[in-house]
Parts: sequence; structure tokens; C-alpha cells
Amino acid sequence: MTRNNPPETGSFFPRRMTWHPPAYAPGYKSTVARSPRLAQISLENSLGDLTGPVFGHEILGDDDNDLVHNFARPGESAIGERIVVYGRVLDERGIGVAGSLLEFWQANAGGRYRHVKDRYRAPLDPNFGGCGRTVSSEDGSYELRTIKPGPYPWPNGPNDWRPSHIHFSVFGHGFAQRLITQMYFQGDPLIPYCPIVGTIPTKEAVDGLVAALDMSNSIPMDAISYKFDIVLRGRRSTMFENRREGN
Repeated sequence: MTRNNPPETGSFFPRRMTWHPPAYAPGYKSTVARSPRLAQISLENSLGDLTGPVFGHEILGDDDNDLVHNFARPGESAIGERIVVYGRVLDERGIGVAGSLLEFWQANAGGRYRHVKDRYRAPLDPNFGGCGRTVSSEDGSYELRTIKPGPYPWPNGPNDWRPSHIHFSVFGHGFAQRLITQMYFQGDPLIPYCPIVGTIPTKEAVDGLVAALDMSNSIPMDAISYKFDIVLRGRRSTMFENRREGN
């Protein structure tokens, strides 16, 4: 979808500095090595950061937001529980953000990624690539069709497991406008046991990462539906992994 409307510009709302987890959280072992040793420095964005480069909307394919079929052989489809994830990309005022490129990637139904370094013994699905993308519409809405990813073990502790989740990247209209987060599923019993989730300081912030089951928008005899809105800034902002300084 091509848009001719220029992006809205103006001052940002103040960041909520206590919203994100600490950069150093020993229970999540990766933070021990990668957390900063010095105080943070705030830098102003340059004109190049804010305005370029931009992506081309025309490069999206018809099946890019359909992970059930976009990697499958002709006449076949991915194995697993079919789901539809939908929602809106919103600003701090609750206004839809149009023209955002959303990229998503995930493990397959068995909890394994199609990645050379994934050593989990669950099988690969030859008809599932695990990634896709779409662009938000004029009111900020988006939709993707996929299979529900499985949980998987990871070498953080002796028996740590990641809950089922989908990774989201939201790319705006400038080079510096990229945010990354994860979406979990309502009712997943592994969420409270995840060391990554455990670094998030408030239940309110965790709840902002959990997609709500929405049977009213499910497709009979085909797919269950989940609703997940992504809020970019302000007090109700979704927690983003690459915005440790606050939101």
C-alpha cells in the first residue's frame, strides 16, 4: 500500500523511565556480560536518523503475512495450531500509526527455529519458515496468520523454558525508528517462570506483552484469534527490548 501523506511530526511525550527492566539482571544471564558498565548518555537524533533510509512498501509479497503458507510447498501448509494475530499500532494518544513496517519471527509448533544454531531436538517443519511482515493500514491496524509457536528450553539455567512467543519489529519512517518486542499468549502457564519476563518490573508492563484470546474474531473450523495492540510511547507503551533507557 503506497501512501502520499507525510508522517506526523512534533514533540514527544516524556519517557517513563521506570517502565523497563534493568539492564543488569543476573537471573537473565545474558545481561551480566552485555549490560553497560558506565552511565547512559542521551544523544540527540540527527536529521539522517529521523528521515532515512526508508523502506519500499512495494517489496511486500501477497503472502508475507501468512506464515502458514509463505514457506510451504504448493498445496501444503505449516503444521500446528492455526491462529490469527491482529491489532493496531498506536501512538501515546491511542491514535493509529499508518504505514509502519511490522516484521515478525517465531519458532515452529514444536518450539524450534529454522536457524543453524538452534540445537533443540524438536523437529523442523519443512513447510514453515517462521518469519513474515506486513504494513499497518491507515488506522494502524495489522493482521498476520500463523501457527502457535511451541515453548522451548534455553541454556540460561538448569531447566529454563521460554513461553510461547512471537517476536515483533516495528519500523517507522526513519532510520532510528525501529522497536523490537515479544508477544506472549493469554493463559500460558510458563510466563511467570520465564527469567526474561521476570526482569520486567511491573505486572502492568507484563500484561502489555500478552495477547488476549478473542474467540469473536476466530475463523470457524480454521484458526483461533488473538488481539495484540502495540503502543509506541507514553504511559501505556508496550515494553520494547531496545529501549532500555525508558519509554
